[in-house]
Amino acid sequence: MRDQFGRDIDYMRLSITDRCNLRCRYCMPEDLPFIPHEEILRFEEIIRICAIAVRLGIRTLKVTGGEPLVRKGCADLMRELKALPGIEHVTLTTNGVLLKEQLPALAELGVDGINISLDTLDREAYRRITGRDALPQVLAGLYEAIRLGLKVKLNCVPLAESGLPGLLALAELAMHYPMDVRFIEMMPIGHGVDFIPLEQGRVEQAVLEAWPDLAPTEERRGFGPARYYVSPGFKGAVGFIDAVSHSFCRDCNRVRLTSEGFLKLCLCHGDGLDLRALLRGGADDGEIQAAMSAAIVGKPARHSFGERQADEARNMSQIGG
Repeated sequence: MRDQFGRDIDYMRLSITDRCNLRCRYCMPEDLPFIPHEEILRFEEIIRICAIAVRLGIRTLKVTGGEPLVRKGCADLMRELKALPGIEHVTLTTNGVLLKEQLPALAELGVDGINISLDTLDREAYRRITGRDALPQVLAGLYEAIRLGLKVKLNCVPLAESGLPGLLALAELAMHYPMDVRFIEMMPIGHGVDFIPLEQGRVEQAVLEAWPDLAPTEERRGFGPARYYVSPGFKGAVGFIDAVSHSFCRDCNRVRLTSEGFLKLCLCHGDGLDLRALLRGGADDGEIQAAMSAAIVGKPARHSFGERQADEARNMSQIGG
């Protein structure tokens, strides 16, 4: 369906848990309280919402968290989502810690892509950023996913402590492996407002200086807003997602469903629709569809990052990465 600004909304991100097995300092500090289990959507509720969303034109679903693989039955849910008539793609965003052990099930269900969040290849820096010594497990899952021929993207939030050499080491993975490495500008949401990121322009300049043969491409390599560079010498591509410094709101095609059933229309803004209340209050599918349609039509024109503080009070782990 189209919103009030004529944008085709065909992509929904699904957070299935606010829990995570890492404690990345810009996302989830150690003392962050979790949402009570009874307030988290059950799988059958998620599937019901997605079936209704298909009628409104949603074609692509991305399963996120928190860390989605910590929720038991994640692969089973994704299999059911893949089977929904009208759904064309179901992908996963993960920190990779549990990925290798769950790859057989993900490959068997035909996952359409896996995004792995990784900010450094340095084990000690990884421990400082995430609060856990889990880099070997992440890399094992990454390389096994590539070996299995799955579509893999690596997402990095450039941090000052990572340093440009460390970020270039991540970018170099796209030279040697058929995977895309994307640098994502820090979102000023939750604890992210307290961190000073490396400027996206500096990262992009460093990458292009290191590999002058990288050239911009108009090729779409997914369903999101990344700008990509490719080279004959690279097996993958290097991408940049800079929502704050270079807004792409006019082409935004997505909405988000939080793990507690709140339909978010824009990452920056706190308004939306409480679908859990409708589901558990006895609303039928037609009533839910009408409410979702009205909410999506009213999707805001743009975010206000860089102009004023976001009015979204949730942390990214509670919204869905």
